[in-house]
Amino acid sequence: MIATLASKVEVLKYLESFVSESITKFLKTVEESWQPADFLPDASMESFFEEVKNLQERAKELSYDLLAVLIGDTITEEALPTYESWLFAISDINAADDSPWTKWNRAWTAEENRHGDLLNRYLYLCGRVNMREMEASTQYLIADGFDIQTGHDPYRAFVYTSYQETATNISHRRVAQLAKKDGDLLLAKICGNIASDEARHAKVYKSFVSRIFEVDPNNMMLAFEDMMRKKIVMPAHYMRELGVDIGKTFGHFTDAAQRIGVYTASDYTDILEELLDEWKVASLTNLNEAGEKARDYVMALPDRLKRVADRMKVPQLEYKFRWIR
Repeated sequence: MIATLASKVEVLKYLESFVSESITKFLKTVEESWQPADFLPDASMESFFEEVKNLQERAKELSYDLLAVLIGDTITEEALPTYESWLFAISDINAADDSPWTKWNRAWTAEENRHGDLLNRYLYLCGRVNMREMEASTQYLIADGFDIQTGHDPYRAFVYTSYQETATNISHRRVAQLAKKDGDLLLAKICGNIASDEARHAKVYKSFVSRIFEVDPNNMMLAFEDMMRKKIVMPAHYMRELGVDIGKTFGHFTDAAQRIGVYTASDYTDILEELLDEWKVASLTNLNEAGEKARDYVMALPDRLKRVADRMKVPQLEYKFRWIR
């Protein structure tokens, strides 16, 4: 059973000073942040069309799967209104305008918003994307929402964001590496900078969980176990294209990511092992019987997941995305 309402309120209140510190430690000010315009051709310059032509020439060398993954990542990033409203809906968090939690959520959203803007503009300029089809998928994803099975529970939510932000960092970083290999140094730079943001965001969410483990280890452990039993699903798991059933396109997107090694079943297990180490789960004390059983489950899970991953076959390229011309 998850913590009582009163205890969760107390824990989140206890975290407020740390959240305030995290805003300045893990996020950048607007003045020091990069903006999408820093990377792409400037339409006010005479060199604009020549720069766009060069961008398109480089983009021609990107593999089909890499372009599909890049589009799927962009759609995921652009569904930001869903993620922001989800964070504001978490129970027991003080959502007053001047609260540290509200300030964190707004500042995090502001940083994340740049990602979708930048990737969207790159894809528009590259000339290989049916933008109307992609835009329809983005509208679908925001309209359909998501069900990541955290409910309104903050402990589950922070396990989820710790996992998801780490996975997003991996995905953007790998796309950057593959883009560089294909000769698109601009795209490599774009995705590398986005990955850097995601790494900072992952650190702060993991630190929230670490602090909760200090003051409410049993209930934090039960929430961790619960999320791992349900499995962490990515926020775009309802992704679809026009004329395609809800969630079907996401499966093809993840197949493409698996084929080129952007994000794999092994990465899922590696993140779990990283979190177990980060949160020092093996050495936690003051666990009750339920907490000990939950710890046993999550500690044994990586080996089980590795056996499953070893049996998985890399899916073959059999699907043509409506997004790609």
